[in-house]
Amino acid sequence: MIYLSVIIPAYNEELRIKGTLDIVIEYFKNKNYETEIFIVDDGSKDKTVEIIQEYSKKNPMVSLLQNPGNQGKGAAVKRGMMNAQGKYLLFSDADLSAPISDTDRLIPYLEQGYDIAIGSRNIKDENVKVVAVPKRMVMGRVFHLIVQSLILPGYKDTQCGFKLFKNDVAKHLFSLQKIDRFSFDVEILYLAKRHGYKVKEVAVNWTHVDNSRVSLLRDPLNMFKDILQIKRLHP
Repeated sequence: MIYLSVIIPAYNEELRIKGTLDIVIEYFKNKNYETEIFIVDDGSKDKTVEIIQEYSKKNPMVSLLQNPGNQGKGAAVKRGMMNAQGKYLLFSDADLSAPISDTDRLIPYLEQGYDIAIGSRNIKDENVKVVAVPKRMVMGRVFHLIVQSLILPGYKDTQCGFKLFKNDVAKHLFSLQKIDRFSFDVEILYLAKRHGYKVKEVAVNWTHVDNSRVSLLRDPLNMFKDILQIKRLHP
């Protein structure tokens, strides 16, 4: 039985996807449980798909899923979640801003009875280190205040790309997901609250990685529009 499924959305990641896979496989290959890894390509226009296809021939732990065109990070994560077979389902960003080793910080909470464990960059913990870029910190704080005030109070960080779900919980929540781009995290947590799932926010290590897919000009406005839609999408 597969214990853990790792879902990594990818868009134009030819420069780092092989390195990411090397790190992820090296970490899990000596674990005493079975792991599957899905790279979900979101319509890449570079050689991302070819690199993953070649990699998967030599590493049966790795599988490629493809969106028909660029649909958004949320759509890519959803595709991975709906195809995964593991007891627990993790999604992680391709840049590994949160190190894959911090999976060990999340799993114990699901073993204790939580339904979801989410990485947080804003919980103080002397055992973790967060390295951020000031302008992105400001954008994150503004978005956080909007989320807190309009739709989802109580969380310190909804946008960290490192979240772990029980299988049946993930299948339920992602089947209801309607937002395809960056604000899907908020939608999923909003749905989790509505359906009474237990969520644990966990401090994780995090390091800003250059070449982010987030636009500081375009995406905050689009994310704000998404937040205003969530309650309407789920009356």
